[in-house]
Order: sequence, then structure tokens, then C-alpha cells
Amino acid sequence: MTDEDRKPASDEARAVYTVPLVGGGPGGGDGESSTTSEFALPEGMAPPRAVDVESEITSEFALPDGLDVPQPPGGDLEGSAFSTPLTYRAPAFTPPLGIPVVSLTKDVPWQDRMRTMLRMPVAERPAPERMQKAAEEDGPAVPRVLDMTLRIGELLLAGGEGAEDVEAAMFAVCRSYGLDRCEPNVTFTLLSISYQPSLVEDPVTASRTVRRRGTDYTRLAAVYRLVDDLSDSETATSLEEAYRRLAEIRRNRHPYPGWGLTVAAGLLAGAASVLVGGDLVVFVAAALGAMLGDRLAWLCAGRGLPEFYQFTVAAMPPAAIGVALTAAHVDVKASAVITGGLFALLPGRALVAGVQDGLTGFYITASARLLEVLYFFVGIVVGVLLILYFGVKLGAELNPDAALGSAQRPLWQISASMLLSLTFAIMLQQERSTVLIVTLNGGVACSVYGAMHYAGDFSAVASTAVAAGLVGLFGQLLSRYRYASALPYTTAAIGPLLPGSATYFGLLSIAQNDMDAGLVSLSKAAALAMAIAIGVNLGSEISRLFLRVPSGSAGGRRAAKRTRGF
Repeated sequence: MTDEDRKPASDEARAVYTVPLVGGGPGGGDGESSTTSEFALPEGMAPPRAVDVESEITSEFALPDGLDVPQPPGGDLEGSAFSTPLTYRAPAFTPPLGIPVVSLTKDVPWQDRMRTMLRMPVAERPAPERMQKAAEEDGPAVPRVLDMTLRIGELLLAGGEGAEDVEAAMFAVCRSYGLDRCEPNVTFTLLSISYQPSLVEDPVTASRTVRRRGTDYTRLAAVYRLVDDLSDSETATSLEEAYRRLAEIRRNRHPYPGWGLTVAAGLLAGAASVLVGGDLVVFVAAALGAMLGDRLAWLCAGRGLPEFYQFTVAAMPPAAIGVALTAAHVDVKASAVITGGLFALLPGRALVAGVQDGLTGFYITASARLLEVLYFFVGIVVGVLLILYFGVKLGAELNPDAALGSAQRPLWQISASMLLSLTFAIMLQQERSTVLIVTLNGGVACSVYGAMHYAGDFSAVASTAVAAGLVGLFGQLLSRYRYASALPYTTAAIGPLLPGSATYFGLLSIAQNDMDAGLVSLSKAAALAMAIAIGVNLGSEISRLFLRVPSGSAGGRRAAKRTRGF
């Protein structure tokens, strides 16, 4: 065999499979290359095709040849950890542990739907229906949506809304623009919200601080209507339109003038004095004291003094008038005058909101609200104690054992309680359409309390809790009927139940150095206040038994599972 016969079939194969010979050998003494490897290509066999090693698929996860790749609708090849798998065709996903599928009924208020979503982990929330209201083709502008969400939450929180309802409203706004993987967080003065597009993208977080708090339930109702329109899939509300409406809500003036609020404060104090047994003279004296205290509080607010000092100054005129009438030996119930003035100052709204936040699991916000109530209460105590102390030193004969209230005047008490609720609603800046309803609700609360306490001989705490529960029940049903907040229907109605007389007698006993009796009376006032707050919240929760709310396939309401001791 010649050297030409031993050559490979091509130069390419020779470059791969031949090695040079060193030295002489049989037929190869010339030093030319010759095939000596046992892996040499046999004669007559075509050489293998050269391949590019860098582009060759070598992963064990590579897709086999001939298998079609499923394509998502719209040609979007990039998936998300939160999206449904491409090969999954079931309408919903139920975890293996048996968590029921949530059915979001569209004909229920958005508050219930969003509250149900918030009480679920993020991984178990159903995907939202696409309700893109933004004009951009690529989806909503995430920073602008988060900014508008925080502004809406600020108005609700500053208006006295509960933390859970504020989070529900914020979640509803984000979800209406397609931002379903968001987490709102509400504390007493800080609101924050975080949105994460997917597990591989950076989250977007924004926050806002609540600097000022003002009671205006008309503005609160307008914000609720805006959130309701945003949550409605049939209402096309763009982001610019939502910003415009939000700016109008912030610019709107209060529905009642300042002098009207002062007159309402006076009528509230007069009605409260009649409610605890006062006559016409007591009514006028309590009204004058409350109006004078309200004007002094406005003056302090204009000078930038904190609310603590405003409450202290506002509590002095009613106490001073009561002490003056006693020192002048006028045959009136001075205790009823002072008690009526205290009714206009007791922070019932903040107390109910604080207890509600605690019962729904927002303990930080609840602690801050209750601490605020404590400071206001201490301010009232300081103002009244200063006047009572000087009154006792000047010889005013104030009797801490004087009986207030009378079971023989039920019509007068019911009328006074309705007037108290009416004026309380005006002071809360409620819409005129809700004033009549809350007035009737206050009359119902007083009637139930009188029937249980006087006729049925139940304790004052139990009677107060049942009456407040009915207030919360009716208020929640009315708010769901009108797709609005429950605060305008409940806050003013609990006015006749506030513990004004127990507070006054406790302070009077302390001023007369009877600490034991004073602490007992103040403890009773605290128990009555807690009974009001818990009763209102319990009535609101009982109302869900009569409402159609979103729930799991098992039929039960999915409440928040928090700490239970294990």
C-alpha cells in the first residue's frame, strides 16, 4: 500500500485524525503524516460534520427535538411566578391543603370584597379581572397609582376611619388599575404601600405621613364614592379623572360654618344636661358654657396650641358656670350643667376607632389611638379639676352623691338624646342626607338603654353594650345599603351613651380628696366607654350575618387567623 492509499478521505479529516511520524518506518521513512490512532476513521466512511461547540445544546433540561413549545396568548414569552402555568387549563387553583377557592361576588360592596382579599396571603389571592383605567398602552403608571392610593388613604385615616377600612380602600384603588400584588400598611401617622411586579423584578414602595387630622364626614363620604367608582368595572375612570376628583374633594369647604358648629356644641351640651335630669335653666347654662368653651378652643387652635390645651381650656367654662351657680345658691342642678359640658368634649369617635383597630388586629394603631384618647381625657380632667378645686376652696357645696337622670321622663330623655345626636352629627360635618337617619339611630340607642337599665334593672354597662351593638348593627346595614362608610351612621348615634356623669362625679370626688370614690367612678366611666366601643364593633360584625359577603367554597367567612396562643 502506497502513501497515497493511506491518506484520509479529505484534508479536514486528516487534520483531525492524523499525527506525524517521527523517524523511519516501513513505507514511512519520509516523515509524512500517517494515521496511527485506533480511533481513526475507517476507509470509505464519510467524515463527521464539523459543529460549533459553543452553540451546541448540552443541558439536561433542553427541549427534545420534535416537541412543540406551548406559546402563551399574545406571544408574550416571559412568564411570572404569580401567573398561571402555560399548560394549566383549570379555572382556578386550590392548594393541596384544602383552602377553598374565594368567590368575589361583584354585587357586594367593595369594602367586603377587598377586606376578604386582605385577610388572605398574597399567594392565595385570586387574579383580578382586567380593569385598566389608565390611558397608557403599556399599563398604568405605577408610581402615579401608588401616589393617588396614598392620598386617598391619607384622607380616610385623617377623617377617623379604621385602619382595616383604610387598607381595604387602598387595596381597592391599586387593584382597579391592575396592581394586584400590592401590600398596603397603615399605622397611626404613616401609610405605606409596596407593589412587586414579579419575583424577579424590584418592588416599588411609597409612603406618606399624616400630618393633620380633621373631622369632616362629608369629605369622607366623597372619598368613598370615588373609591366605589374606581372599583366599578362598568365605570370608566381614568387616572387623570381620579386625580381631578381627589383635588376637588380636598378643596371643598366644610358644609357648616364655624358659628353653626359653635351653636351645635351649645345645643349638644344643653341636650345632655336635660338627658341627665336638668331643666330649662340648666339647659341654657350648659349651652352657654359649651359655646364659650368652644370659642376659647378655636382661639387656642388659631394660636397653634396642641389639642391637649384646647381640651383643657374648653372644659373650664361649663365647670365654672356650674360652680358659680352653686356658689350663688341658685336652685339648679350644677352637676347637670358640668356633665352637659363634658358631653361635648368626650372623644367618643377616637375611642371607638381605637378599640375597633385593636379588635381587627391593628395593635400599633389601636395603641396610638387609645393613647390619644387618654391625653384628651387627661386634658379634660385637668380643666375640670382646676375649676372644681377652686370652687371647693371658695365654699361651693358640690355634692358628689347627687342623683342624675330620672326614669320618670322617658319622652324628655328620648327627645334630648335625638337632639344630642343631631347636633353631634353637625359637629362631625356630616352630609345633610345622613343627619336624620343618625338622629333616629340615637333615639333607638337611648330607648334600648332606658328599657334595659330602668325598666329591666340591668347594669349600666350591659345596657350600654347592647344599645351600642344595635347602633353598630343599624349603622353597618345602612352604610352597606348606601355603599358608604359606617362612621356617619354610628358615631353621632352613640353620643347619648357617653359616660359624662360618671366622669364628672369621679373628678368631683378627687377634687374633694375622696380618691377611692373618684377612682371607682372613673373606672365605671372607662368600663362604659369600652362597652360602647366593643358594642359598636360587635354590632358591625353581627351585621355580616345578614349580608352577602365573599367567602370560600366551604360557605364560611374567612376571618383573619392571627395569634391564638400557639
